[in-house]
Amino acid sequence: MSIFARPHYTSEITNFIEEMKQKKPTLEAEQRAGRALLWDKHLDRSALEEYRAARVPQQPYVYQTRVK
Repeated sequence: MSIFARPHYTSEITNFIEEMKQKKPTLEAEQRAGRALLWDKHLDRSALEEYRAARVPQQPYVYQTRVK
């Protein structure tokens, strides 16, 4: 055994998460389904390019009204 070896340690958070996964084995699958529902989207590249081309540049100070 090395003099630098430390005893095995797991934090309270890690223990909580492992316990939660044991109680509810479908938890990770539900999380992945929720992520896919909200975040994992396929982008239409041509539409994205059109959106970028149609952007109007913002004024340096957005609350300033233009005085003509």
